[in-house]
Amino acid sequence: MPPGPCDLGAGLTKSIRHLGGASASLNVTVYDSLSRRRRNRAILAGLLLAGLFLVACWIAEVRPAVLIGRIDRLFDYLDDLLRLDTGDYVWTSPREWFWGLPRWLAALSETLVMAYAGTALGSFAAVVLSFLSSRNFSQSHVVRTITRRFLEFSRTVPDLVFALIFVICFGLGPLPGVLAIAIHTMGSLGKLFAEVVESIDTKPVEGIAASGGGRLAQIRFGALPQVMPNFISYALLRFEINVRSAAVLGFVGAGGIGYTLLIAIRKFYNSDVSAMLVLIIGTVMIIDYGTERVRHLLISQDRR
Repeated sequence: MPPGPCDLGAGLTKSIRHLGGASASLNVTVYDSLSRRRRNRAILAGLLLAGLFLVACWIAEVRPAVLIGRIDRLFDYLDDLLRLDTGDYVWTSPREWFWGLPRWLAALSETLVMAYAGTALGSFAAVVLSFLSSRNFSQSHVVRTITRRFLEFSRTVPDLVFALIFVICFGLGPLPGVLAIAIHTMGSLGKLFAEVVESIDTKPVEGIAASGGGRLAQIRFGALPQVMPNFISYALLRFEINVRSAAVLGFVGAGGIGYTLLIAIRKFYNSDVSAMLVLIIGTVMIIDYGTERVRHLLISQDRR
């Protein structure tokens, strides 16, 4: 007797279930194999990083025993920073603690001016060089290569080295600090700006070119409206970094509060050191908060 429709359906269902079970078992086996491979690679990478870390600590002479044995000296020095010449803690007499506030604020304002001027000059140069080093705007391979190598040189050499060179050339004062910050900012932002330029939508640029617009018109009306929010966001972030860098550049005579701080450290004016550190930290925190709010505002507007 030939099988009926019900018998055929039941057999087909059994076959499908059998195939589905085999396929599921195969998928589980493949998934387990891939998981083991990923886990083994992760373990191998972790062991390699741990080994490199130990080698780096050995070369850098990082000795945990010395660190643990002398950590008390750090706390002793911090305690000295928080004491006046009389031996009392600094918060017992704020007026005596901040006795040089007008002079310190003047030096701190010079540091902020250095950071602002250096950031502005470096950002403007980075905008120009970013278009020369980007693939979609610079057609010459030679120009792109030279520009990129120049940006690499500018951000590779520490700004402290540039400051030392400019102090020898131009003497003590804020000018060497401004130039050092500008060059280092140009090198760092130039790379970031070039990556932003290379990721833009080229259709507006092509439309301007098709209508007879020159290269400057393509940049002005096709590229800048797309990249300007990111440019400003990166420049504000760099300004935060440069405020801290400007304070350190004063150690080599490049102006700002760093030079005053260095003198206080050398003469063991501990309470003066802590007072200036409080001013620097407070200023950096305010700037960080303000620039962060502006960056988030720019990013949200760009997304909308």
